[in-house]
Amino acid sequence: MTFSSSLSHRGQRSTETDRRADALMEEDVAWGNGFSDERDGDQLDRSERAALRRVAGLSTELQDVTEVEYRQLRLERVVLVGVWTSGTAEEADNSLAELAALAETAGAMVLDGVIQRRDKPDPATYIGSGKARELRDIVLETGADTVVCDGELSPGQLIQLEDVVKVKVVDRTALILDIFAQHAKSREGKAQVSLAQMQYMLPRLRGWGQSLSRQMGGGGSGSSGGGMATRGPGETKIETDRRRIREKMAKMRREIAEMKTSRDVKRQERRRYQVPSVAIAGYTNAGKSSLLNRLTGAGVLVENALFATLDPTVRRAETPSGRIYTLADTVGFVRHLPHHLVEAFRSTMEEVGDSDLILHVVDGSHPAPEEQLAAVREVIRDVGATDVPEIVVVNKADIADPLVVQRLLRAERHAIAVSTHTGAGIDELLDLIDRELPRPAVELAALVPYTDGGLVSRVHAEGEVLEEEHTAEGTRLRARVHEELAAALRPHTV
Repeated sequence: MTFSSSLSHRGQRSTETDRRADALMEEDVAWGNGFSDERDGDQLDRSERAALRRVAGLSTELQDVTEVEYRQLRLERVVLVGVWTSGTAEEADNSLAELAALAETAGAMVLDGVIQRRDKPDPATYIGSGKARELRDIVLETGADTVVCDGELSPGQLIQLEDVVKVKVVDRTALILDIFAQHAKSREGKAQVSLAQMQYMLPRLRGWGQSLSRQMGGGGSGSSGGGMATRGPGETKIETDRRRIREKMAKMRREIAEMKTSRDVKRQERRRYQVPSVAIAGYTNAGKSSLLNRLTGAGVLVENALFATLDPTVRRAETPSGRIYTLADTVGFVRHLPHHLVEAFRSTMEEVGDSDLILHVVDGSHPAPEEQLAAVREVIRDVGATDVPEIVVVNKADIADPLVVQRLLRAERHAIAVSTHTGAGIDELLDLIDRELPRPAVELAALVPYTDGGLVSRVHAEGEVLEEEHTAEGTRLRARVHEELAAALRPHTV
């Protein structure tokens, strides 16, 4: 590349970077089929080790192409690239297949996917300069306008890989942020996504030419220590951008904290009335919203797409024995969920940490369900919910391999297979929830006069009725209740 064409390329990128940064601050918040593994044990030929490996079956055809809001991209025609550093070839393929599903959810058409075997990603261009040039040939051959990398790239890696392939490079983190930006509906969800985007964008702001000039102050002739060669433009454009983004991030954090207060009040109200809570957690697209609808008839949006649910939904539910509890649908997790998102969505993930029981939904038809379980448990640990009892719900049992389902049921201590599509196993799951929910501490017998009918209603709503009989004197009850309700019933105990 000649010096003039390089400068022109950099100037174009500078303009685009400035536009992205300005848009970010001005907008308030706005499987593949595997292929044969040609290995002899774990030994690979040198050429095989170094080669970019095509991953079959990743191409997708989408009629609807959605403009991604974040970074002002159109992810129309993309090539995926992954670095396989550990694990089996099948695991590497599954990871790239998941990246293809993410790209498709963002509104892209996947043209091709390649994997390179390396000990670790190249610190300069992620896949190495020679393989980057090969990737450039694939981009030209397919007519792609974007390269999506299966990992989080440093600012330097993004710049240098873009310089070689000559098209936009997006990493896995940016792709997930794009999807979150499209799917956030509530004011809190939009604020959380915006905060995560700014945390990601801040170290990746870059400028060229005048923007890189050193800050030297603008002191005149009277300034002590001043003089020629010490007068500069003052605060540079990139510094101004960073300062404005930091100010906006502080404002976002204050707004999210205020919204969290409202949800905390509702949660404390449920605690006051001793209403048990159940949180549905699991990998994205495992069927959490479908399960919520099956258990409560909530009518929540169900979509065969990754991260269709971002805003937590809390619904009232009832066990077969008549006990009332709340059921919360939470945001889906994914392998290597960006830490910016975990931090930004911490307030909504607290529904999991504060629950009495977790329904951990896993897709039984997925090629690697154990990996999904491990990824979700890693995030559950991050939000401090390791002590909460867990039921593993193996969903999609109607289309899953029966041997895989049996393997999961044997491996997990508390597990049940269901199909939210056909309804199979739902009744058994309801019985299991009834047994696992914490029971009220105080058991008593009382004869409640008919004039205190409201007290009987409270026992049904907040406690567990063991026996009930209507007599001439009033309603005779034997029930388990919490301390506060027990105190109200004590004048009537027998």
